[in-house]
Amino acid sequence: MLLVLDVGNTNIVLGVYEGEKLRASWRLSTQMTRTVDEFALTLRGLLEDSPIRRGQLDAAIVSSVVPPLDAMLRAGLEKFLGAPPMFIGPGLKTGVSVRYEPPSDVGADRIVNAVAAIERYGAPVVVVDFGTATTFDVISEKREYLGGIITPGLGIASEALFARTARLPRVEIKAPEKLVGSTTVGSIQSGLYYGYLGLVDGILGRLKKEMGAKVRIVATGGLSELLARDSQHIQEVAPDLTLDGLRRIWEKNRPEKRSREAVGKKA
Repeated sequence: MLLVLDVGNTNIVLGVYEGEKLRASWRLSTQMTRTVDEFALTLRGLLEDSPIRRGQLDAAIVSSVVPPLDAMLRAGLEKFLGAPPMFIGPGLKTGVSVRYEPPSDVGADRIVNAVAAIERYGAPVVVVDFGTATTFDVISEKREYLGGIITPGLGIASEALFARTARLPRVEIKAPEKLVGSTTVGSIQSGLYYGYLGLVDGILGRLKKEMGAKVRIVATGGLSELLARDSQHIQEVAPDLTLDGLRRIWEKNRPEKRSREAVGKKA
């Protein structure tokens, strides 16, 4: 079985694949002070509450946008599995041509999402990832990663409103019962939800005009299901898109496959 980890600024999302099937998944908060031993103990605790046993895990692959955590993750996973994990980075086969300058500036999760979206939905495709930041990633019909758009995430907008005002409370992010709020909480929720939905659909509308009608729009990330409900342009919601992309990249680059290819070239 394969352990996949998507390490973001707010959360670490983990999953275990048996072949193409996602057998289990978890979401942890991203903690900069977590030690190697603490991380290994956390993994052990997650598995104890699942039908998966530690000995069934063969390998791990990691997508990380938090470089200060990489050394801890690498050491923790090697201690837990007895083998070094694979990290998304230069040199791995993805099947996607990157037209970004410089290519190394593209977040690992964005390339992973692109791989999964192309193979699941075809190209051209736009992936909207609702994370700490909301990213729009654009892939051409030729499977080229053209670039994207980055905006502050909805959670950041909500926290900024609370932090920078004296009387407005922190509210739950959800679809409001009605457009015009009759309470302060309802008014904030309406502004956050419909204001952000307007931002998302405004960008997607422009992208569709530029790319043509046949482009697919795929949403992923923590708030994807919430915002897709009223979006005029989001066609697919794939909460597991990043995990699936990690699995697909592992299959393209797993050590035994690389070894066979190397032997074939020498022969």
